[in-house]
Formats: sequence, C-alpha cells, structure tokens
Amino acid sequence: MTHPRTRSLGRLGHDERGSVTTELVLLTPLLILLLLFVVAIGRLAGARLDVDGAAAQAARAASIARDPATATAMATQTATAALGSAHVTCAQLTVNTDTAQFAPGGSVAVTVTCHVALSDLTGLRLPASESVSSTATAVIDVYRAP
Repeated sequence: MTHPRTRSLGRLGHDERGSVTTELVLLTPLLILLLLFVVAIGRLAGARLDVDGAAAQAARAASIARDPATATAMATQTATAALGSAHVTCAQLTVNTDTAQFAPGGSVAVTVTCHVALSDLTGLRLPASESVSSTATAVIDVYRAP
C-alpha cells in the first residue's frame, strides 16, 4: 500500500514539478532581448521612411527658391520641420544641398542624414546611434521667372 502523499513519478521516473517555472526563468531574458532587437529594427525602419520623406520635401522646397543660398536655407528648414512633425529625434541632423546645377531646367539635390539614437536599448550591444541617410533630387522649373 502506498502512502497518500506519495505521488506517481510518471513514465520517466522523475518529478516534473517546477519545470515550467524554470523554463520561464531561462527564457524571459532571451524574450526581452528579442523584443528590444525588434524595437531597434522598427525604429530604424521608421526613421528610414521619415528621412526619405524629409529629403523629398526638402528637395522640393529648395527647387522653388530663387537663388542657391535661399535654396540651402529652405532645404534645411523643411527637413528639420518634416522630421519634427514626424516625431523623429535625431542625435545629429545634417542637411546637404547640392546647388551645382541651380538654374531653370537644372536640378537641386538634398541629402538628409539623421543619426538615430539606439543607446536607450540596453543589453543588445548596439552602437549608440545609427546613421540613416537619404538623397532626393528635384527639377527646377524651366519656365519660372528669375
């Protein structure tokens, strides 16, 4: 006769009590790291889309300016405003405007570079920031008045 408190050990002959807790303790850090990695990838993908849009808006704004100096200023202002309205925080923002072909029928190219901060995602050994860059070109209207 077996004692009422004696438990059957199953087919393998060992007690499996607490195994779910052990598995949870071992897998939780891996799941958290995986979640942080997904957040980092999502942050970079979102920033890439926003920087692409900001570069296109900046190039368009520069193309309607009357002179190269105004084009450069408008491109910087537009890119900054576009990223700000998209709630993209750049650790460093650089806007380069190429006005070498700034004439009716020519073009203006704007390169927007945003250093996206990743330092708040600890535990992944990621760089403190990752550079996301995009270049857009807009044609200057042939028939515009000087």
